[in-house]
Amino acid sequence: MSKVLANRYELLGRVGEGGMSVVYKAKDRLLNRFVAVKILKPEFIGDQKFIDSFRRESQNAASMSHPNIVNIYDVGREGNIHYIVMELIEGKALSDYIKDQGPMAYPKVIALSKQIAAALAFAHKNHIIHRDVKPHNVMITPNGTAKITDFGIAKAVNAATIVDNTDGIVGSVHYFSPEQARGGYVDEKSDIYSLGIVMYEMLTGQVPFDGDNPVNIALQHINSEMVPPSQLVDGVPPALEHIIMKCCDKYPVNRYASAEDLIEALNNLDFVSSVVGDSVLMGGGAAAGREKARRQESKGRGPLAETDYDDGEDPADEYREGTRKGKAFNKKKKKKMIIIGAAAAAVVLILALILALTGGEEIEAPDFSGLTYEQAEQMAEEYDVKIKLGDEVISETVDKGIIVSQDPEAGETIKTGSTITVNVSKGLGDGSVPNVVGMMEGDLSEFLNGTGFELGAVTQQASEKPEGTVLKQTPEAGEEVEKGTKIDVVVSDGSKAQGTVPSLLGYSVSEAQSLLANEGLKLGNVSSEYSSSYGDGEIIYQQYKAGTKLTKNSTVSVTISKGKKPEPTTVPSTQDAEDNEPED
Repeated sequence: MSKVLANRYELLGRVGEGGMSVVYKAKDRLLNRFVAVKILKPEFIGDQKFIDSFRRESQNAASMSHPNIVNIYDVGREGNIHYIVMELIEGKALSDYIKDQGPMAYPKVIALSKQIAAALAFAHKNHIIHRDVKPHNVMITPNGTAKITDFGIAKAVNAATIVDNTDGIVGSVHYFSPEQARGGYVDEKSDIYSLGIVMYEMLTGQVPFDGDNPVNIALQHINSEMVPPSQLVDGVPPALEHIIMKCCDKYPVNRYASAEDLIEALNNLDFVSSVVGDSVLMGGGAAAGREKARRQESKGRGPLAETDYDDGEDPADEYREGTRKGKAFNKKKKKKMIIIGAAAAAVVLILALILALTGGEEIEAPDFSGLTYEQAEQMAEEYDVKIKLGDEVISETVDKGIIVSQDPEAGETIKTGSTITVNVSKGLGDGSVPNVVGMMEGDLSEFLNGTGFELGAVTQQASEKPEGTVLKQTPEAGEEVEKGTKIDVVVSDGSKAQGTVPSLLGYSVSEAQSLLANEGLKLGNVSSEYSSSYGDGEIIYQQYKAGTKLTKNSTVSVTISKGKKPEPTTVPSTQDAEDNEPED
């Protein structure tokens, strides 16, 4: 007999498994449709903080509806089973797609990347950061639609990554941003970095950083330079490579400001390709044109095949007929020539614009790192380039007023007269105090260090909130103070926190302990009695009724069944034995 959750979702069979959950195909009996049900693995149900994060993030994701996001229909718990009900995708993960196809054609990479970026843009507008963008979390439908999933546990996965050596979690480190690898503050640009790594893998068939252990890979994200995709596979458009490298810049400020900006860059790449063709996009020139002609001829078509008449009629026959049909043919030919001429004019115009923008002598971009802006201005004059002030960025290693990074980077081939944007360090800088109210005490130090602040004094206060929950902070969130300032907090001691007694009848002692732990309660005394209604070891009585509110860490005593009471045995008396003796 199949398992049914919430008297509604009938589990039909397992369809996938990750590091922290198992996914089943299920039948929604109420709406008569197939769905996917993700169930948290039993080993994680005892971590209350993780359960709270799982539920909160899942509910946030359920509020989003977008064609490139897997829809979440329901989130719930039954007993010690925590589950998410979501849209069932009849397709396969992008990770399998890459594994089967290897390096993908760049137009396909662009198309899928725009869809994934659209999903992230929508999530970011809803103030949700995915934090675990990777091919395994992107499903591809049979019609080529990309749908991103796993918004439900992304935040929890991020908190456990590297620390927990669990399959499916460690793998995420291949797509981590440098700030995630350092355990720092994560925002929308972290998702953009991860998407850049996914684009890199789609284009080349491999990830840019790999190693024997997750710590080694994380360090590569922080310190190692990425090998450009064009050095691994042929035919990578330089403009697409630039987009990927910009997404994967180690400094968040140098990445695209938003997923919308990334989509715009990909759309511009598509537009140029559609108007001027691959030969210009690839920088192939005449050689690319000759290759295109060669491919046409190899298919049994002449060099003019793409602009030749393809309606199955012989033009000479039309002229010989001298009929109205021949005149119609002439009009058709003239119309085609006008279209071809207009397209050619557009190509010439775009090429002229490209030449105008890229005119000048080719040089290597000078290295402005370590200089002040004024010093860089002087050097720029020597190289006949322009310099533009970009952003002031926080840096723990570069002094205030010194250039941290530049775009284009030092050594890149540029034209004289080009403009180089530089980003200047503001040291630890001044910043807005982050909001830590509601966070757990154990997460504070890492979080505050990642945002440039430090944890100050920690005091406790009686509260109904779970023990360690931050109730107040000083300075308050949003205040502008000097980076490095200590943030004092007041946390709950949990003394007034309450848990709800679950129904324990019919469960074993170990199951009861788990159910109580989920509510912050403990198992008390265990006694036993005979019972004809419950099997041996099953709970037949609990001290408090289900639904009762108790202070956290309170105990609940139970009585378990010893099974059915044995029937009494009767020993015959001596007199009975004598009476039953046979007569002589």
